[in-house]
Amino acid sequence: MPTIGTSAGDLIRSVGLLPDGPVLLGRPIGVAAGGVYVLELAAPLNSAPVDIARIGKWIERVEGLRLNGERPTAKALASRMALFWLPSQTVVFVGAATGSLGGRLRALEQHILGDPRPHAAAQWLKALRLDALRVYWAGTDAPEEYEDGILETFAARVSPEERANLPDRDTILPFANLRRPTGDRKKTGLTGATIPVEKAPEPPAGYVVDLAPGTADGVASARNAGTTRRTNAVPPRARATPAPRKPVVRLPRGSRPKAEAVPMTADGLDRLKAELVDLTTVQRPGVIERIVRARELGDLKENSDYTSARDEQSFLEGRVQAIEERLRNAVVLESPAESQRVTLGSRVTTELQGDEMTFEIVGTSEADPTNGRISNASPVGRALIGRRAGEEAIVQTPRGEVRYKVLSID
Repeated sequence: MPTIGTSAGDLIRSVGLLPDGPVLLGRPIGVAAGGVYVLELAAPLNSAPVDIARIGKWIERVEGLRLNGERPTAKALASRMALFWLPSQTVVFVGAATGSLGGRLRALEQHILGDPRPHAAAQWLKALRLDALRVYWAGTDAPEEYEDGILETFAARVSPEERANLPDRDTILPFANLRRPTGDRKKTGLTGATIPVEKAPEPPAGYVVDLAPGTADGVASARNAGTTRRTNAVPPRARATPAPRKPVVRLPRGSRPKAEAVPMTADGLDRLKAELVDLTTVQRPGVIERIVRARELGDLKENSDYTSARDEQSFLEGRVQAIEERLRNAVVLESPAESQRVTLGSRVTTELQGDEMTFEIVGTSEADPTNGRISNASPVGRALIGRRAGEEAIVQTPRGEVRYKVLSID
């Protein structure tokens, strides 16, 4: 594999995507599909350009903001944030959009420090004083997976010297990223960074019905007085006419649609089973223990440990369910026996602009671009399928054609 740098374009290419850009942040990119994006400085800076005036307004706006459990001064908060700056890096933020990339970047540009929306993930970015940031992006149907791959590559390329100077040496992220899609968070000591979302007002208790004087249930009123009843039921005039029920169509037994098969290599199946064992026997008990310990600390509203543990538990249980579903529907593919064409399961060595790159073509469920396993549904994977050694695979990008020459197939 060629040596990959830490620029925005390099990081996107490291996960098998083709970057587009750059444009300056604030200018429209007109991309309605989902994908990943990376924000980059024009050149490295020796220190964090934190705007202490913005920090001061942030603290004023958000009454619940705390640093190590205490109300901070603007100087103290700015100093803590500056400790996470990486002087040799130009990338300051990596993001993903499941909907429109263009819309997500507009939300980031319009976001106000301290607000819970529209782009609260970029709070630290809004605390910086920067003239211009460059944006690179790439479309994908799996933005969170590729976002995590880019962040993993970024962390691997931070030098040991810079890592040693960080307050948190375990979770290495670009300056403005505070968490990974996996739930791992930077240990910043900062809690309550956004204004709490107000709850919707409770509906009224009911309405009052005044009944005219007369009889009730066949018993005459001695004083001929009216009756007042209180109820939460919908007034008769306000009740909507119920729609006619649609007939229930029951499928004959055995005719219900089956889940779609998940193609997978034997190695991928083993990796998935091993991950499931680790999640259920190691990580799940650890998260539950963290939640129990965090509950014992008392007030959960200002308990960052509890919030972090619950977020991690939610991600973990979702991952367990996804793996179990894939295993139920897995169809193991036989390894190609000296196939002359690229197929699912092939290991392909290619040449791109003089650099050799090796890919293993796998199903979408086991794709891991950072380790050279690319999906057969990805642009590069689709282009390589069916090619012979010596042929070229052409990938269409917004900036033109990219040609991969197939050198060998294993």
